[in-house]
Amino acid sequence: CQILHCLLILLQLVEIVLFIVDSRCSNHMTRNLKLLINFVEKFMGTVKFGNDQIAPILGYGDLVQGAVTIKRVYYVEGVNHNLFSVGQFCDADLEVAFRKSTCFIHDLKGNDLLTGSRGMDLYSITLQDTNCPNPICLMAKATLSQAWLWHRRLSHLNFDTVNLLSKNDIVTLHAYFAAEWILHQTSIARTPEQNGVVER
Repeated sequence: CQILHCLLILLQLVEIVLFIVDSRCSNHMTRNLKLLINFVEKFMGTVKFGNDQIAPILGYGDLVQGAVTIKRVYYVEGVNHNLFSVGQFCDADLEVAFRKSTCFIHDLKGNDLLTGSRGMDLYSITLQDTNCPNPICLMAKATLSQAWLWHRRLSHLNFDTVNLLSKNDIVTLHAYFAAEWILHQTSIARTPEQNGVVER
């Protein structure tokens, strides 16, 4: 139970900052204003998504990740996922390279600036939120497969909501049963014995 308690404390310090690398996206976009510095509040028009939804571009700012500054990231409240535009990286004289399970953003000297991974046929880059007042452990970086698993199991819940769930002491059903002293037994389909009696 002490391990579970430690895991719950760790989950309270977790934040997912995930950007999908999109070759069809015209500009970098986020709906998380706290990720941006040097923010300029200005109506920049609208953006139309693949599902024909239209949302206003309410301004732009810079996103800092370590020594890397990504300029002119649009703030769009209606975007469901943070997006990095391959075209905008290329316009900034950066190279975007895709491999079987990894993607890289390089400068002209070949230095890796950002590295991402492939999951569910999407290339994504996880970032640490440097504007967060407390140091955080990035769940998507530490356990990307777990974050994607939660995302898929919860009907493609957006990552902000997955993050909220992880901050609110979400535990597994097995841990709940153990904490409440509930004995839970499972059986396999077509097993003749169920609940301690033979069924025929």
